[in-house]
Amino acid sequence: MTRRVVITGMGTVNSLCSDLPGFWSALLAGESGVGIVEQFDTSAFKVHFGGEVKNFNPEPLVEKKKAHRLDRFAQFALVASHAAVKDSGIDFSKEDPYRCGVIVGSGIGGLNEFEEQHGRYKDSGPSRISPFVIPKMIPNAAAGNVSIEFGLSGPNTAVSTACASAAHAVGDALRAIQWGYADVMLAGGSESAITPMGIGGFTSARALSMRNDDPPRASRPFDKDRDGFVLSEGAGIVVLEEMERARRRGATLYAEVIGCGSTADAYHITQPHPCGAGASKAMELALRDAKLNPEDIQYINAHGTSTPLGDEAETKAVKEVFGSHAHKLAISSTKSMLGHLLGASGGVELIVTALSLRHRTVHPTINYDTPDPACDLDYVPNTAREMHVRHAISNSFGFGGHNCTLVVAAIT
Repeated sequence: MTRRVVITGMGTVNSLCSDLPGFWSALLAGESGVGIVEQFDTSAFKVHFGGEVKNFNPEPLVEKKKAHRLDRFAQFALVASHAAVKDSGIDFSKEDPYRCGVIVGSGIGGLNEFEEQHGRYKDSGPSRISPFVIPKMIPNAAAGNVSIEFGLSGPNTAVSTACASAAHAVGDALRAIQWGYADVMLAGGSESAITPMGIGGFTSARALSMRNDDPPRASRPFDKDRDGFVLSEGAGIVVLEEMERARRRGATLYAEVIGCGSTADAYHITQPHPCGAGASKAMELALRDAKLNPEDIQYINAHGTSTPLGDEAETKAVKEVFGSHAHKLAISSTKSMLGHLLGASGGVELIVTALSLRHRTVHPTINYDTPDPACDLDYVPNTAREMHVRHAISNSFGFGGHNCTLVVAAIT
C-alpha cells in the first residue's frame, strides 16, 4: 500500500511577508509585494521594478561566516527551511538521519555570485576570483547546505526545471516517502535572480512587464491588458512527512499531498504549447495519480504569470481537463501579488494552496480590471473568497516546456 504524505511545516521568504500568518493575511487583503528594485541601480534598464525581498538578513538563523559563503538564493532556502522545521515541531536530532532528506529546486542558482565574480575577473584578472564561487553558484547549493544544516543524510537532490523546479522537487520528495525511501523530506524551491543579468536577460527576451509607472499593478494575470511577468525572488519550503508518524508525534497536518503529474510540451524553449497540451496532460495525470475525477476539484492555484501567451494557454488547458466544470472552479494567481519567483514559485504556491484548504478561503487575483475573452474563467478577481476547499491543484510550468501539477486534499 502506498504511504500517505502530509505537510507538517511550512516556511517562506518572499517580497510580501516572510512570517507565515502575516503572509496569509497580506494575501487575503490583496496586497502587493512588487516595487522599485533597490539591490542595484536600474536607471540604465528598461524595467526598474520587481518582487524584491527588502532588508533581508539571514542572521541570527544563519551565522555570519556561514552566510558569507552562501549565495543569496541559498540563504533564502536556509532561512525558509528553518522556518518550516520550526513550524513542524520536528526534532531531527531524534530522527534517523538516513530516513530524512532534502530536495530543493532552483531554476538559475547563484546568479548573484556569478555576476560578482565575473566582475572581479574582468577588473582584476583570474587570481581575484573567489575560491567559494563554485560552491556558491551551483544550483544544488541550496539543497546541499540545507542537508548539512540539519544533518539529513537521506535522499538529497536538486531539481532545475525553470519555473517548475519547486513543484518537481515536491513531487520527487512525495515519491521518496510514498515508496518508502524516506519518512521526512524538506522540499521546495529558492531563487534570487533580481540582478543586472536577470532583469536584463528577461527584458531582452520580452518576458517582463514594462509598467514602470505603477509597479504594484504590473502583475495582472488573466487580465486583458497584461504585458508580461514581474521578476521576483524568495523561497518556499515544506516539511513532508508520512502521515501516521506525523499523527503519532502530534504534528499539525496542514494538508495531504495526494497526486503529482509531470509532462513536457516538447514544443518551444520559452513559449508554452498554444493549446496548453502539456499542461492539460500534467493536470490529467495528477488527478489520475490522486484517484480523483475533475469534478472533485474546487480550487486551482494557477501558474498565472501575467504573460499574454501563458495565461491563455493555461486557461485552454483547464478547459480541456475540466470541461463544463472549469467554469465552476475558483482559480487565483499568487503571482498577481508576489510576481514570479521562477524556480521558487511552486514551493510558495503549494504553501498558499495548503493554507487555502486549512482556512477555507482562497486569495484573490489582484489587478484584474479588464476581462479577456480568451481567459473567461473565474479568477477570483480582486477580493478573497470564503469557500470550503476539499481538493485543490497547484500548477507550475517552466521554460523548456516543463509542466508539473500537484494535488492536495484537506485533512479530515
